[in-house]
Amino acid sequence: MTSARFTLTSEAVAADPLPQTSRIVTSVELRDLPSVDELARESDDPLAVDAARAVIEAARTAIRAGADPGDLRGKLYEELARARRPSLGRVLNATGVIVHTNLGRAPLAGAALERVADAARGYSNLEYDLAAGARGSRQDHVAGVLQRLTGAEAAVVVNNNAGAMLLALAALAEGGEVLVSRGELIEIGDGFRIPDVLARSGARLVEVGTTNRTRTSDYARAVRPETALVLRVHQSNFRVVGFTEQPRLDELARVAGDAGLPLLDDLGSGALLELSDEPTARAALAGGADLVCFSGDKLLGGPQAGIVAGRADLVERLRRHPLHRALRIDKLGLAALEGTLLLYLDPARALREVPVLRMLHEEGEEVRARAERLAAAVGGEVEETVSRVGGGALPLAELPSHACAVEEALAARLRAGVPPVVGIVRDGRLLLDCRTLSDAEADEVAAAVLACR
Repeated sequence: MTSARFTLTSEAVAADPLPQTSRIVTSVELRDLPSVDELARESDDPLAVDAARAVIEAARTAIRAGADPGDLRGKLYEELARARRPSLGRVLNATGVIVHTNLGRAPLAGAALERVADAARGYSNLEYDLAAGARGSRQDHVAGVLQRLTGAEAAVVVNNNAGAMLLALAALAEGGEVLVSRGELIEIGDGFRIPDVLARSGARLVEVGTTNRTRTSDYARAVRPETALVLRVHQSNFRVVGFTEQPRLDELARVAGDAGLPLLDDLGSGALLELSDEPTARAALAGGADLVCFSGDKLLGGPQAGIVAGRADLVERLRRHPLHRALRIDKLGLAALEGTLLLYLDPARALREVPVLRMLHEEGEEVRARAERLAAAVGGEVEETVSRVGGGALPLAELPSHACAVEEALAARLRAGVPPVVGIVRDGRLLLDCRTLSDAEADEVAAAVLACR
């Protein structure tokens, strides 16, 4: 087959008065390119035809532009390798954003990973009651530990918190009205808006109060026979400061209780341990919420999941709703969630082993020491910086941190590595924040930096 490299001849260049960008002059014509089938025969890979087609098309484009298309056989094997390379993979997070939405949010604890591997390597008792020898419920694997951790009467888990909210609204308020403060009509990532979810659930939104001030009397005046639910939405990804007012949870619970309405408290990020001013699920239920819903993959530090906990009769309505099946969590997510929740039974262990909690609580001097080791290994400089929680959680929290600063030119090369390293470009330098790197990961980053130079 023809696998020649195509080059411009000096005679052709001299004779051609047109700009190089419009010239089509090569030592071999387009018709001399091999056919797709001919090039594909270089490999017995079942993907060879598609790969050859892509290589030939790229070669034609190069020749028309007056460029050298290179070694077609070599490019065929490059294309085959690219086609079989996984797209989703591990990344070293040196951004300092702990719950980084674009980088997969919370990394899992070792115990959770073990549970996933155990559930995935063969069959499991996902929906099988081993004691009874009959069909069981996947919810049973986490309901008990969630009740213990939150003080709830019952709990149900779905695929994410948006799904949890949709299910709760559809099961409890379809065809009715839902009271929400104007200051809580939030939008979170990727255009997810509370009013849109309400509309899709079949419930009707009734706004109460104003953007910055809402009182219990606003809710009380809005109650009508058509009212089905009172919804409280935690401002997890922003704060309104200044001339503001929001009713306390216990005050809102009294209004809902007097009207015979359930109170749903959407906690958003969802914390099981005390973290700054973030409300915990246990505190919200103790404060009067009938149901709470929250994420599994943010401050909880587990997999993507939506958790609803609270009154048993309300949870049962969610479990029996047709949407429950459509939104159900899969066995791997369920295994990871169970493994994470079990760690919380010992809070001290959770702080040590759940990566998000460990990064949130790590002392600044430990982070600085890691940055110094990294800087010494790669010839960088230690720079003070500020880490963020991310994931729409604790928006005002600033975590003092330290980064290793290297040359900005390394940013793209590090992202192209295996595993990729993602940092923050600032003031002409690439900052590798060490709060979001473990000691072992910092060593990997050091090796990656040295390999790029």
